[in-house]
Amino acid sequence: MSTPPHVTPWWKSASVYQIYPASFLDANGDGTGDLAGIIAKLDYLKDLGVDVIWLSPIYRSPLADMGYDISDYEDIDARYGTLEDWDRLLEGVHARGMKLMMDLVVNHTSDEHAWFAASKSSKNDPKRDWYIWRPGKIVDGEELPPNNWESLFSGSAWERDSATGEYYLHLFISKQPDLNWDNPVVRSAIWDVMRFWVRRGCDGFRMDAINCISKTDGLPDAPLVDHTQYYQPASMYFANGPQVHRYIKQMHAEVLSHHDLITVGETPFTHEESELAAYVLPQNRELNMVFHFELMDIDSPPESQLLRKPWTLGELKAIVSRWQRFMRDDGFWNAVYIENHDHARSVSRFGNDSAQWRTVSAKMLAVFEITQTGTLFVYQGQELGLKNFPRTWGIEEYNDVAAQNYWNLIKEKRQKAQGKKDVDMSDLLDSFAQKARDHARTPMQWNAGAHGGFTTGTPWMRVNDDYPEWNAEQQIGDDTSVHAFWKRALKVRKAHDVLIYGDFVMLLETDEQVFAYTRNYGSTSALVLLNFKEGKVEVDLGEVIGGVARYAFVLGNYEKEAIGLEEKVTLRGYEARVYVREALLN
Repeated sequence: MSTPPHVTPWWKSASVYQIYPASFLDANGDGTGDLAGIIAKLDYLKDLGVDVIWLSPIYRSPLADMGYDISDYEDIDARYGTLEDWDRLLEGVHARGMKLMMDLVVNHTSDEHAWFAASKSSKNDPKRDWYIWRPGKIVDGEELPPNNWESLFSGSAWERDSATGEYYLHLFISKQPDLNWDNPVVRSAIWDVMRFWVRRGCDGFRMDAINCISKTDGLPDAPLVDHTQYYQPASMYFANGPQVHRYIKQMHAEVLSHHDLITVGETPFTHEESELAAYVLPQNRELNMVFHFELMDIDSPPESQLLRKPWTLGELKAIVSRWQRFMRDDGFWNAVYIENHDHARSVSRFGNDSAQWRTVSAKMLAVFEITQTGTLFVYQGQELGLKNFPRTWGIEEYNDVAAQNYWNLIKEKRQKAQGKKDVDMSDLLDSFAQKARDHARTPMQWNAGAHGGFTTGTPWMRVNDDYPEWNAEQQIGDDTSVHAFWKRALKVRKAHDVLIYGDFVMLLETDEQVFAYTRNYGSTSALVLLNFKEGKVEVDLGEVIGGVARYAFVLGNYEKEAIGLEEKVTLRGYEARVYVREALLN
């Protein structure tokens, strides 16, 4: 059994709510969500039971990648408001006993940042070395980029600047040049950015693509894995690079160690436990936790996150079990999430978003999340069971640069291969309807009014068609709603430390319908039963938990009244139950 720790950091038991500001609530009618809109909903968030609000980027930005291309780290984009609005937001958050976490995007900047403007102005500019510049290479008399790395959003990861004739590296789109972290002056400038926000009152940072800040020396060509194109995936040369831990340790020493902050790093392209552990283990003095992508990659083939491959419950169980048990005694800590701004809606991916099963499966997924060890992350609208928008929407409704670039790449390939302009793209639209990032970015559905109550103007992105029946106002008054269930679930999690800190023992390991596990912490045990399919299923607990006596029902997604625990349990479609047992005291 896990032994209760003597001192527990506050962020371990926290529930974090991610806000995508452009889509949360528009207070001034210009069609884009803003800080005033977030301030207006602070009581809603407090009532839900969240402890920390994480804002996706709100810094000044041309919005080439929805704010992840920052042109000024120390100012708020006018679309969202002003620094004074941010101060008012922080005051409101803190007055309600919550905390505010900012998104730190420092692998790259916008190409409109003053740093980059100086860097590209001349090879002799003092900021030239703030970014990664290289001359092209000549192959068979033709000038090519410095290497064959593929951008994460398709095409070359290099862009030629005509003024100096050199190329700059951009792992993402060309308007997001990568900073040169090997330059100590760059690192110092980033520490200053972090101090600016901490001094202003921010309580922590989510760090975008933080494992990509150190690139392999020499920037070698990537191995050939896709024979249909010149540019190749190169994450082996830019993820978890040679200096990444030295730089994050320095960040910790210079900034993080001086304050009581929550920190979570985004670490894509990495499934290897030991690599991820290095960022998180307390003795390493780096970050509190990371967002790893193994669970999020379960339904993605290697060629693209925008495509879908089938997954099995066995695969999901193996991933969850491994990370729930991983290096617990050494202090490894998980970030528990199944939805964010980069992924389609969880009820559409892991549950069942049909009219019959949407509510109950969304509740089941809530139980799945709140019964795991780790800091809990909820994405805006997840607490309402919001789902993907319909397959009937055309490609013009997909705003995300990743979707648009991939669509154009595949279309061009097909046109070339078939020798005609009019090619069938319906299969790709099928995939996008299930996997595109756009599904998480549709505006929040607050009520049944025009545009779901998100704006009085024209929304920057179309609101999902189901808003008249599926919105916050309708759910808040309904005790059977997904929203009401999330409120209960978050309270249950806070009331039972075993769900946050307990060990993890999987039951019925080979069962492809039921995910069952126990959690043990001190003298308390919890039993979690999750049916991941529509059909009823009988579960025989007699042999796997050594008796069902004294287990008390604390949460279920069918009815609130207690359901006694028998050795043989019949779970209904997508049913979830949580039982807790306290040991008898002598």
